[in-house]
Amino acid sequence: MEDFFFSYAPISFAATLLLVFFLAASFHRFGKKRRLPPLKGSILHQLLYFSRIHDYHTDLAGESKTFRLLGPSRSYFYTVDPLVVEHVLRTNFAKYGKGFYNYHTLKDLLGDGIFAVDGEKWRHQRKLSSYEFSTKNLRDFSGDVFRKAAAKLAAAISNSARSNESVDIQDLFMRSTMDSIFKIGFDVELDTLSGLSKEGMAFARAFDEAGDLVLWRYADPSWMIKKLLNVGSEATLKKDIQIIDEFIYKLISNKKELLSEQQNQTVGKQDMLSRFMVEKEKDSENMNDKYLRDIILNIIIAGRDTTAITLSWFFYMLCNCKHSSLQDQLAREVEDSTAADHCCTDRAAGFTETLTEASLSKMQFLHAALTETLRLHPAIPEVRVSFH
Repeated sequence: MEDFFFSYAPISFAATLLLVFFLAASFHRFGKKRRLPPLKGSILHQLLYFSRIHDYHTDLAGESKTFRLLGPSRSYFYTVDPLVVEHVLRTNFAKYGKGFYNYHTLKDLLGDGIFAVDGEKWRHQRKLSSYEFSTKNLRDFSGDVFRKAAAKLAAAISNSARSNESVDIQDLFMRSTMDSIFKIGFDVELDTLSGLSKEGMAFARAFDEAGDLVLWRYADPSWMIKKLLNVGSEATLKKDIQIIDEFIYKLISNKKELLSEQQNQTVGKQDMLSRFMVEKEKDSENMNDKYLRDIILNIIIAGRDTTAITLSWFFYMLCNCKHSSLQDQLAREVEDSTAADHCCTDRAAGFTETLTEASLSKMQFLHAALTETLRLHPAIPEVRVSFH
């Protein structure tokens, strides 16, 4: 990725320096109108520290809970103040949205998905997703998917341990959750965990790279010029999105054929794409293949990264010498809650069968440990909103 980011660094620096006078003028103008949080830098600093952007923002937040960075036409406000976060995301949520700037930056990858839009489309997807996730049929289906994915993941880690091989556990978590959300979203076995599916691996690679390159747009003031000229990071992003779209639209097409064959059956309609397609038949005016693509792609992002990142931090915290004693305590709670009813040849697969809603509800210490992990290391490190 560094090749993409820094091969065109001179262009980015030049574009940034050309805006210096405008930035100074903006600072002067904004400062007169209202009382603003401390100014800690400009978009140039985003560019310089992009390889460690979250650490950079964390360092600045240590100096001031709320601060800002200056951009060419706007100020970027950052906050870790719980009261401000509550104000934006809860008590005054309706006053804040993604806005045109974020939509314009994200739309090539996320389209009109819930992470990029406001207004009626956001409400429609929020309502649709909330309803679908609350249905017992989908909960049962997804629970079964996660149990099987956990067994495969445990087997992969166990095999590496027996072979005394080191593993990148976050990469394994990312692959496992990608496979899980694809099964739930499309009823498709992506199988990136094994690495045997070339098509699935190509999609996953393009998906990860596209996400990184879209994030890069927030630091690179010249990305629109690159997109226009189809060079550098934007040329790579375009190729990645083509791979993503070809893969997703092929899945949608295959699902259409399958549902056509199963028109009078309920079997095979548990995954989210099938259920959204049923919704499409009721609302064909607003839901087309492009909209389906956007909805599902956003769900994949939500279901893959958040779970994998939380698991990565959770095991990091457990392996930390300060918390080593918690490992035994958590293991005992899990064993007690599942009644150790997993004495079988395939121990991991047998154990996951005991993970019912009743047994999980008994794991209060595990729930507390995961909640504390999320408090210390949020799965989504930054949320972008716009206000006027």
